[in-house]
Amino acid sequence: MTRFMTLDFADGDRPALLARVTAMARGPYGYVVTPNVDHVIKLMDGRVEAQVYDGAALKVCDSRILDHLARLRGKQLAVYPGSDMTADLLASPLADDLTIGVFGPDRVAFDDLAARYPDRRLSFIAAPMLTPGTPGWNAAVDAAASADWDILLACVSFPKQERFAHALRAAGRQRGVALCVGASVDFLTGRQKRAPRIFQQLSLEWLHRLMSQPRRMFRRYVIEGPAIFGWFVRTEVFDR
Repeated sequence: MTRFMTLDFADGDRPALLARVTAMARGPYGYVVTPNVDHVIKLMDGRVEAQVYDGAALKVCDSRILDHLARLRGKQLAVYPGSDMTADLLASPLADDLTIGVFGPDRVAFDDLAARYPDRRLSFIAAPMLTPGTPGWNAAVDAAASADWDILLACVSFPKQERFAHALRAAGRQRGVALCVGASVDFLTGRQKRAPRIFQQLSLEWLHRLMSQPRRMFRRYVIEGPAIFGWFVRTEVFDR
C-alpha cells in the first residue's frame, strides 16, 4: 500500500489489481472504492464520512492528478480508473464463473450491457432514486444484500454508492465484493463518452468533461477542485 493524503492506496499493476478484485469475489464481503480528486476533497472536508472509506477493503486510485501530486512527495500511485476496471473485468476470463450484479443503471441500460457481454452472467438489481436513511434506501440495501451476485457493480453517484457498499455489510452481506465504479456502465453502453485517449494520457480527462458538460461540471472542477492543492500541502507537507 501507499499512504497518501490519509488514504492507503492499493499498489500493483492493472492485472494484479484485477486479480485481487476477482479473488475478493470468492471470499468474505468487502468493497472497493476508487478515489479521485473530488472524492478526496469531500473526504478531507467532512462531506463524506471517514468510516465509509476506512471500511473499504481496497482503495484504487482513479486520478492521474493524485498520482502527479504523490510524485512530488516521492510516492507513486497505481492509477486504475473504475471505468477501465469494469471494462477489464467484463472482458476477463477471471470472471467466467462469477455472477455480476449491476446496481444503478436502469433496465434498458442493463439490457444493452448484457447484449454487449452475452457470455457474462449479469444480474439486474433495481436502484430507485434513493436518499440514505430513508425506508426506500433501507429496502434497496436489504434487497441487494440478499441478491445473488459475486461482484456488484455499484453505479450510482458519489458518495451514495460508497455509502451503499458500506451499508451492505451492516445489512448482513457475507460474501462477494462491491465495486464503486460510478458511470462505468454508461461509458460501456455509450450513454456517456469518455475523454479521447490523448486527454487521458495528458491527465486532462477532467477538462474534457468540463467542456462536454460545463454547467454540470463547472463547480466541481473550477470552484471546488483547486482545493486539492491546499489539502495536499496540509496533509503531505505540514502534517508529517
